[in-house]
Amino acid sequence: MKKTNALVYFVLMLASSVACAAAPVLRVTKTITIDAPAAKVWAQAKDFSGLGSWHPAVESDKIVEGSDNKVGAVRLLTLKGGGTIKEKLLGYDDARHTFRYSILEGVLPVSSYTSTFIVVPSGKSKSKVTWSGAFGRKNTGPNPADNENDKTAKDAIAGVYQAGLDNLKKVVEAK
Repeated sequence: MKKTNALVYFVLMLASSVACAAAPVLRVTKTITIDAPAAKVWAQAKDFSGLGSWHPAVESDKIVEGSDNKVGAVRLLTLKGGGTIKEKLLGYDDARHTFRYSILEGVLPVSSYTSTFIVVPSGKSKSKVTWSGAFGRKNTGPNPADNENDKTAKDAIAGVYQAGLDNLKKVVEAK
């Protein structure tokens, strides 16, 4: 009986490690320096319902559950060209200029996605904005198609972050 239990345990551990190896946790971080004080940058980016005011891919966004900037709020993003993303606010710190959120559902090729957005001072009248995320690819199977693999997931998120940060810089510096 002990040998059978040990064998079952070994097989379960092996299967678990294979499953984890097939779909690793992926990470993307993008950072930009903006020629404006952190308070000015934060004022533009801080509202959970305000992504559409600075991200070029977002046609509209609205809070569909809870209250703006309150943990638990859920926003629905409608993307230019079609598609939606539903996200939930997990953490919000106005004093530290940061928030954290997760994707509940959407068109991006990711799963188990959480992200952090933070604005910090960076010298005189400059700010550093960092947008980072951890996630898996949407297709967590061992052999995803080329358009569903780790590279596709990382490239998609890197593109979302970079486009947003580039436009945030443009919007804030124009004011």
